[in-house]
Amino acid sequence: MDESQSKLEKALEIRGISRRDFLKYVGMLGVMTGLSESAILKSLAQAAEKGGSGKLPVVWLNGQDCTGCTISLAGSLNPPVASLILDKLSIRYHETIMAASGEVAEEAYKEALKKGGYLLVVEGSIPEADDRFCMIGGRPFKEIVKEAAAKASMIVAVGACASFGGIPASTPSRGMGVKKLLPEKTVVNLSTCPVHPDHLVGTILQVLVTGKAPELDENGRPKIYFGPSVHDNCRRRSYFDASMFLKDWNDPAQKDYCLFEKGCKGPNVNSDCPIRRWNDGLNFCIDCGAGCQGCSDPTFYSKMTPLYTSEGEVSRKIWARKQAGLIPAKV
Repeated sequence: MDESQSKLEKALEIRGISRRDFLKYVGMLGVMTGLSESAILKSLAQAAEKGGSGKLPVVWLNGQDCTGCTISLAGSLNPPVASLILDKLSIRYHETIMAASGEVAEEAYKEALKKGGYLLVVEGSIPEADDRFCMIGGRPFKEIVKEAAAKASMIVAVGACASFGGIPASTPSRGMGVKKLLPEKTVVNLSTCPVHPDHLVGTILQVLVTGKAPELDENGRPKIYFGPSVHDNCRRRSYFDASMFLKDWNDPAQKDYCLFEKGCKGPNVNSDCPIRRWNDGLNFCIDCGAGCQGCSDPTFYSKMTPLYTSEGEVSRKIWARKQAGLIPAKV
């Protein structure tokens, strides 16, 4: 064992994490990121050796949002090994979680911009209709995003709103995603509502290990997370194939039936929700008895409404158009 690995072992011991448990977690991270276990171990060992100097600076901006993505990420700080990885980040600016406020906070933001080389995370959409829908410190949010993007080493849009506009896109503000504002930039879209903490932690881990973003699909989403269809991996799939659709929410005999005719968008969207699940792998929308709302899709929310239907007309129309090749891959 070399010196850097020894320091990593000590860092784990301080946090009460056994080597065996850590190796199991590294294996899971390998599946999450597509990286080899040896590459992850080497990177974390080097980070432990560097100490504080190895931290990745992060500037996190909030626009038209509900702060749900921040809350979702905060929920990923358990088990402690996740904290070990996040300890390698230096959150230079985040309106919600930073201790500073007012002029002190703004000075921290300006200092981060001056140094550059940070990971820019944007939460919430950007108003396209009128800048006055989202002003921060008397400045249009649109202007702040452009300013911060200029010296960022990488840009990550977290959640449906920052990725493609989300719910605000259907409001008078006509909220838009970061990529639409910055078409010339590479933007990693993590487009569930809210962002899945594993998607964000896994993306950050890949940046730390490889220095580059994961492979993206035609909509700027990491293929490893948004490649599989929700429908294909749904435990109710067999009921869909058998045309056994839920008709009555109050009938216990139908409790496991396919929710397609109640508005489930699972056949029309791509995300690993059925495999990865939410709340530390506990559950996800469809297993809770609610249809998939399609929050990972670029057309969410405007083209996915109503979320619940009596005859599944919206789901059927989208499914028919998709099967006929009338829905473009890129939106």
